[in-house]
Amino acid sequence: MDLNGKIIQLLGTQTGQGKNGPWKKQEFILETGDAYPKKVCIAVWGDKIDMSQFRIGDPVQVCFDVESREYNGKWYTDVKAWKVVGQGTADNSATAPPPFTGTIDPMPDDDLPF
Repeated sequence: MDLNGKIIQLLGTQTGQGKNGPWKKQEFILETGDAYPKKVCIAVWGDKIDMSQFRIGDPVQVCFDVESREYNGKWYTDVKAWKVVGQGTADNSATAPPPFTGTIDPMPDDDLPF
């Protein structure tokens, strides 16, 4: 599954020790750009995705899986990202080529290819 939106909050990194060894998780809040925007908390597990390259307000596309598990009779659902791709910024002037400032030669009237 994938979802497009902008990052509105980056939460702190959490670490711990589990039965399979140490773990690391960082969550972020994504707001969709729909007519009725939704906010989704998405988790990034391990070191597969470097979230330090993203900032609040960055538009991204997130590929994720949804997983639920039961613990003590209650169900918990996680949205786990496996890929996060930046979609550029609203101000693309930094990556746009500079405007053309040279002169344009006039087209000759008799330059027909046939």
